[in-house]
Amino acid sequence: MTRGQSTYNKLYWVRDNIIANDFPDISAILSEPDGLLAIGGDLSSERLLDAYQRGIFPWYSEGQPILWWSPDPRWVLQPEKLKISRSLKKTMRKRPFRVTFDRAFDEVIKCCAEPRKDSIETWITREIIESYYELHRQGYAHSVECWQDDNLAGGLYGIALGRVFFGESMFSYKTDASKIALVHLCRILRKRQFVMIDCQVHSEHVERLGAEPLAQSRFADILRQDCYIDTGEAWPAESDFYE
Repeated sequence: MTRGQSTYNKLYWVRDNIIANDFPDISAILSEPDGLLAIGGDLSSERLLDAYQRGIFPWYSEGQPILWWSPDPRWVLQPEKLKISRSLKKTMRKRPFRVTFDRAFDEVIKCCAEPRKDSIETWITREIIESYYELHRQGYAHSVECWQDDNLAGGLYGIALGRVFFGESMFSYKTDASKIALVHLCRILRKRQFVMIDCQVHSEHVERLGAEPLAQSRFADILRQDCYIDTGEAWPAESDFYE
């Protein structure tokens, strides 16, 4: 994710130590690279929460300044529209994993930070790990873990604000572990009347799971109505749901 200085010069620069109203409207995104909105600032809890409420998230590589994004369209998944394939249902009937919530957030985000097979880089920098762990400590960031015996087999993490869950990343060491974590996440989100999971950008993987494109303006409308700073009730320690 390399950006030249000419691109940086076109961007809104986020000021240090100023939080409130320090992002431009998301309609000001660049068309190339698609969705890039602003640069700079920090990853304090206050700024991150402000960004998510506005439909903005950080995404950058080690050694870069912080880059802030708001893609249009936004890819979102309504929890009740999760697509569970026939093969996944068959796997779930065997109950291959024990599923927990918020038991190992630090382990999950570090596993998600490991480079993928086709890359040597990761966008989950040390600064990201530290900042999101602080959001977890404050009750905003959550993880779902799949365990095989006492070993972490897969999982995911994200941010819950109001009735919106902002998915950040997932990983699998065992087949279908991250998908099963998502199924259990959708179950608890449906029970708590969450309206959507923000998947951020398109991939064939999230589309197969049921994610759909949503116009940026409509996404912003939903955030204004359903995204607010409220940690709500505690999440359960363990999930007993299998289909």
